[in-house]
Amino acid sequence: MATQRKKKKPAVVAAPPEQKAGLQQIREQIDSVDAQIHALINARARLAQQVGISKHKEGHTVDFYRPEREAQVLRQAVARNEGPLRDEEILRLFREIMSACLAQEHPLKVAFLGPEGTFTQAAVLKHFGHSVRALSLPSIDEVFQEVQAATADFGVVPIENSSEGTVNNTLDRFLNTSLHICGEVELRIHHYLIGRMKGFEDVVRICAHPQALGQCRGWLDEHLPNVERVPVSSNAEGARRARDERGTAAIASDTAAEIYGLEILAPKIEDSPDNTTRFLVIGRKLLRPSGADKTTILLSPGDGDASGALLRLLEPLAAQGVSMTRIESRPSRKRKWHYVFFIDIEGHAEDVAVAKALAALEKRASLFRVLGSYPRAILS
Repeated sequence: MATQRKKKKPAVVAAPPEQKAGLQQIREQIDSVDAQIHALINARARLAQQVGISKHKEGHTVDFYRPEREAQVLRQAVARNEGPLRDEEILRLFREIMSACLAQEHPLKVAFLGPEGTFTQAAVLKHFGHSVRALSLPSIDEVFQEVQAATADFGVVPIENSSEGTVNNTLDRFLNTSLHICGEVELRIHHYLIGRMKGFEDVVRICAHPQALGQCRGWLDEHLPNVERVPVSSNAEGARRARDERGTAAIASDTAAEIYGLEILAPKIEDSPDNTTRFLVIGRKLLRPSGADKTTILLSPGDGDASGALLRLLEPLAAQGVSMTRIESRPSRKRKWHYVFFIDIEGHAEDVAVAKALAALEKRASLFRVLGSYPRAILS
């Protein structure tokens, strides 16, 4: 029997002394930079405290949180970024610094469409950072109610998806509330098929929000054509059912898989590679200009049904050179076949051209309301 020759372990080559010295020097430089960063962050936090102290008699945290000012700071951070960190990383770092500084006394309370693990929660963290108090609520209606009642400072709700269109329930809530739009968040959406089973053959049903089912329709038709698709109130609710029910899988985020202890059966199953959802930040105040804004208005033509009424209603936008980026119609619920229109335009309501166009629009409309002027989303 032939003896087995032992494999020799590769020799460990020690770094030359000059290289060790070079690495040590770099590490010392990193430590020095870290100390400077730490000192500057604390200096920023002390300045934020001064802002809070100066306004403490006038109100609470929400009164000195200025989304338009925050948007300016973030745009400046991106403009001066020369790498090697990507713009997305710079935004995330500055967002978290501002979030922590603002939360020194009283964290902002932000309501969102829950439960925990939804994409709306991810939008909250992207927009406000992790130092806020996120309040999970079971419905869009309750998010509006909590902000209206001042139980929450702000709310975050979905408004549209790039492939599945508008979330009508969010639009309809603006018909019966005095709340304003204070911001928008664009979030790139990746869907995962998750469950307790090991393979597709054990999947009996798939639970997900109707929007998620629609965004993955092509993939499901190809890979699981005969599996029942069950619409639920949220993807996180689908994940909860997948955790508790034999044979149930869910479509949700990888974060939801981690939260609910589920296996990822298939990653990134969305049909569109640039699948993006837009969320609105709602609050109780109108904002000042940030320099790169969007305005949303709610309006309806006069009570007459004359041909071309909508065209004549919108003429002031063209006359003032104001670009309309989106229009959606919804039943007014006042009488049958009567509609209201939600319109997004470029610019702030205080911009000269926009202000002139809005003044003319108000004269022509039977219903007119500026829902908000707010900073445009910086990056999706």
